[in-house]
Amino acid sequence: MRSEFDKNLISNDTLRKLIDICGEKNCACKKEELVCYGYDATKKHFMPDVVIFPNNSGEVAAVMRLANEKKIFVTPRGAGSGMTGGALPVCGGVVMSLARLNRIINIDADNLTAEVEPGVVTGVFHKTVEKKGLFYPPDPASSAFSTIGGNVAECSGGPRAVKYGVTRDYILGLEVVLPNGNVINTGVRTAKGVVGYDLTRLIVGSEGTLGVATRIILKLLPLPASKKTIMATFNTMEKASQTVSAIIKSGIIPRKIEYMDNAAITCVANFTNTDLDTKAGALLLIEVDGSEYETEQQIKRLNILCRDTGAKEIKNAATKDEEAALWKARRSISPALFKYGSFKINEDIAVPRSKIPDMTNKIEALKKETGLMIITFGHAGDGNIHINIMLDKDNKKELEKGKKAVEDILDYALKLGGTISGEHGIGITKSVYMPKEIKEVELNLMKKIKRVFDPNGILNPGKIFV
Repeated sequence: MRSEFDKNLISNDTLRKLIDICGEKNCACKKEELVCYGYDATKKHFMPDVVIFPNNSGEVAAVMRLANEKKIFVTPRGAGSGMTGGALPVCGGVVMSLARLNRIINIDADNLTAEVEPGVVTGVFHKTVEKKGLFYPPDPASSAFSTIGGNVAECSGGPRAVKYGVTRDYILGLEVVLPNGNVINTGVRTAKGVVGYDLTRLIVGSEGTLGVATRIILKLLPLPASKKTIMATFNTMEKASQTVSAIIKSGIIPRKIEYMDNAAITCVANFTNTDLDTKAGALLLIEVDGSEYETEQQIKRLNILCRDTGAKEIKNAATKDEEAALWKARRSISPALFKYGSFKINEDIAVPRSKIPDMTNKIEALKKETGLMIITFGHAGDGNIHINIMLDKDNKKELEKGKKAVEDILDYALKLGGTISGEHGIGITKSVYMPKEIKEVELNLMKKIKRVFDPNGILNPGKIFV
């Protein structure tokens, strides 16, 4: 997928300059080293020509100036946990790993802010601030290994988004290195600020195509004193969805509302030998937080609401171990899926909460029509549905059915007023579908913005736009 630049691969002189910037031990050129930085969670693979590990924004800027001058492609990379290929060097060139920029620079408990570098692992940051009685809500499923820089690039979400929002809601400001090597600072350190265009929000979610974030100013919250979890099972997905709507209408905004369909329940039950009800049409995992009194009252009300909306069974976690046991089911879905096949098409759509039953009914119809194993689960509280189509990758007929099913699912999500990606981004795997949602005028405007930031097209090429 290289472009016209591929005829001018990185010369020895350019390589020498990269080594001068980052140090010899921080440049990898051997094939066995390069292969580790050519893939991500999509399982697709593209070999870079060199991998570099800058240590600060000055080195990042120097690399970008050199790359812009020589017209060399640069692909920024965090942990490589993305689901749409955003960190893949599809055009070769330089992979810029930000793993060494992993410092938590400052935590300001008085003003509820923090300043970090992009290589800080999200889960590590969670634990660090929580020890100080503070809370950073964004919690993508990959938080144990994904980085905050990657979360910024993809505007990651997670289960807690229903109550607390997504990554962009916690980014106050950024230090960003532009493709030409210039360094800009966006945003503020205050709760309010309306001076000029909001460049921070433009860069958050741009998938590393406009600039490389080298410092990130985050908003924090006080850590809730208590959290409690219940699991409710239902005969149908429709009843489960009605329960979600009833909960939100009641004035309770849970910290998390996760759902699993019957296929996901059955898969996890077989994989983990847990006592999940495999005859249930759906289950909800609901977590609330607040003071001890608030969580107790909310759990009591949730039990009543779930019973009133037709729950078959309700389990309340009385201890941390019981809470962990309930959430184990949700965490086990991804590894359990491979009992159904060695390859999967992974999509994440979002629809209005009330439309979840319509979407799941459509998926059930597709399952019957195609004979494919399609499993859904996700964040019922914000309508974000994760869809996994399990396939035999050597069966071309099955692959074509899978691709057609994806088209039908995305089209129907848009018909319901939804979006083709709730939190995974576009990258390379969804770029062909982007015109379904973003029309020509808006798409051309986005392309013009990309050209303003990156006129030579060197930064993370091949992403988002076909």
